[in-house]
Amino acid sequence: MTSSSAPSRKALSKIATNRLQKELVEWQMNPPTGFKHKVTDNLQRWVIEVIGAPGTLYANDTYQLQVDFPEHYPMESPQVIFLHPAPLHPHIYSNGHICLDILYDSWSPAMTVSSICISILSMLSSSTEKQRPPDNDRYVKNCKNGRSPKETRWWFHDDKV
Repeated sequence: MTSSSAPSRKALSKIATNRLQKELVEWQMNPPTGFKHKVTDNLQRWVIEVIGAPGTLYANDTYQLQVDFPEHYPMESPQVIFLHPAPLHPHIYSNGHICLDILYDSWSPAMTVSSICISILSMLSSSTEKQRPPDNDRYVKNCKNGRSPKETRWWFHDDKV
């Protein structure tokens, strides 16, 4: 399954390729709890299965993340979205876009796919209710024609969900 919000694909730089190969080997040896990488031959797009943490609203629910790596990863953040159906969550839009600062303004090249996954699982786990963001319909309508979540000017104001 592919997403209509896939970024324009330029080949990965040598630095990005080396970094992703290293991350993939580390993931295979020590995957983060609650995640499975779906093996493909495409280093530039990873599909990762997410299993909701026990004792949370999302316990045993299964979702899929699509991670698209830009040419200059890790200097530039990957695009991370949930494939359909996206979880019902106050920071996850029905088109799979995720409002999480580390994916945008707070990105650091020190972050890895594993640390992104752990942050997303933490965000899911801390939610007290399953609902869409209040502006879901308007946002999704404005994202027609394949707009990337990286083109959005996110407003990070709520870290309690």
